[in-house]
Amino acid sequence: MASPAVHDLNSLISSEGRDFLIRNNGDQVKISSLIGKNVGLYFSASWCPPCRRFTPIFAGVYEKLASKGDFEVIFVSSDRDDNSFKDYFSKMPWLSIPFSDSDTIKRLKELFKVRGIPHLLVLDANGKVSTDQGVRMVSDHGVDAYPFTSEQIQLLKEREEEAKRNQTISSILVSNSRNYLISNDGNQIPVSELEGKVIGLYFSVYGHGACDEFTPILVDAYEKLKEKGQNFEIVLISFNDEDEEFKEALKSMPWLALPLKDEKCRELIRYFEISEIPTLVIIGQDGKTLHPNAVELVEEHGSDAYPFTPEQLENLAEIQKAKLESQTLESLLVHGENDFVIEKSGAKIPVSELVGKNILLYFSAHWCPPCRAFLPKLIEAYNEIKQKDKEFEVVFISSDRDQDSFQEFFSGMPWLTLPFGDERKKFLNRRFKIQGIPALVALNKSGRTVSTEARKLISAHGADAYPFTDERLKQLEEELEEEAKGWPEKLKHELHEAHELVKTRRSYVCDGCDGVGSGWSFHCGECDFDLHPKCALKKKEESKEEGKEGWVCEGDVCRRKA
Repeated sequence: MASPAVHDLNSLISSEGRDFLIRNNGDQVKISSLIGKNVGLYFSASWCPPCRRFTPIFAGVYEKLASKGDFEVIFVSSDRDDNSFKDYFSKMPWLSIPFSDSDTIKRLKELFKVRGIPHLLVLDANGKVSTDQGVRMVSDHGVDAYPFTSEQIQLLKEREEEAKRNQTISSILVSNSRNYLISNDGNQIPVSELEGKVIGLYFSVYGHGACDEFTPILVDAYEKLKEKGQNFEIVLISFNDEDEEFKEALKSMPWLALPLKDEKCRELIRYFEISEIPTLVIIGQDGKTLHPNAVELVEEHGSDAYPFTPEQLENLAEIQKAKLESQTLESLLVHGENDFVIEKSGAKIPVSELVGKNILLYFSAHWCPPCRAFLPKLIEAYNEIKQKDKEFEVVFISSDRDQDSFQEFFSGMPWLTLPFGDERKKFLNRRFKIQGIPALVALNKSGRTVSTEARKLISAHGADAYPFTDERLKQLEEELEEEAKGWPEKLKHELHEAHELVKTRRSYVCDGCDGVGSGWSFHCGECDFDLHPKCALKKKEESKEEGKEGWVCEGDVCRRKA
């Protein structure tokens, strides 16, 4: 945000006995030579990873602006020693306050309230702050952000909106210095050759788990479409920093790419508002955006997702609906020769033996603290349900990182599992859109999906939630409402003596037993304190117990009867 204050550059960055700045070769530059220029104060340090990532980007922008002659940057170091400062400053093309002038550095940080780095504050030619959001401006707009005023950013936003209205494949992929893409054999392919094609812009990072899992799926779909002669192409927009990683990525990809660290890469991330990877943006034959992220479509339907039009998406939705309606346990758990699960002894249990049972698919991992915390609750519910209904089973689907961790975690479970590393896990993750663990998917005796929120149901109701149907949940709700009629509207509790607890409907974590709750709570809004009714009322009812004759014990105190 710009500030109305006007700063005299000489008094701002000079100190007693110093009226100069330094270059990384040791040359001194008089502060007076910067008067009348736009000046950036760059607060940064070598120990800071975001700073190390931003500095080369900013250096590239600076070198393009340097020829204007009206812009300069001053490094304000937060390094911890002189050697670190010198090594870091050696990579910078601009000026710096000497590292030894710690008083000036400290004064600037306090004056401009620098709370984090990297931080770029820009002063205009008159010494007025143009912006303290220079890092974001450079990251988003590069050299076009100059002179870093709010008016310039507004102009860029208006241009961007106009560009979206008139979007073409050339406006997306061509830059001022480049009108080509590169193939995985190193050839330059003119962007003009993509005109009239459906294009997938693939935002990815080589070495990132989700991207590495999705890339082979996308390759398979791409090659099938090419075999059919479809007018389709993919362009990689890589987030990698290292040349070797980029080259390795291209070896596994039969399509085109923007050059590594091309200025368009960051621009497209902002332009398409990329917030997750992998992302596959689909551009239609007319150059307009057809779909903001087709990753799930390709995972679920492969090449059949092409050409990604609204009509095709409607067709796919109908196909998906039919799949869900015809879903069976075998369609989920039988893939080729993988037609079994295993028990703790390692013995294979045919999936056919589970047909006709109510099944919970338990997505979990040993490395995940919430999974380890939830496991005892699930085991308790499992044992209770098994006593009522033998036609019930749980199948563990592991996200563990190695066989030993898998074995250790599974050894404490009383149910069945898919083998570690089984390919069916990827299919099930996609089918049920598993975004986090632990997760529980409930299937009925026909193999149809009853609930993808069974974890919440177990947490809230334990074994009583079984068999997780809407009818059962409605029944539980009615029972709970009836039971709640007999509870007090307010109560005092020894675990929260400061305020009364009020009977409230909400989702919460019980501060008494640490269990997840939903529905009724005894709640203190002022302290955000919750007790599950079982904890609140149990304490109230059971805290008083008979001690020695003539005494009453409450909590950790025994008192004589009145």
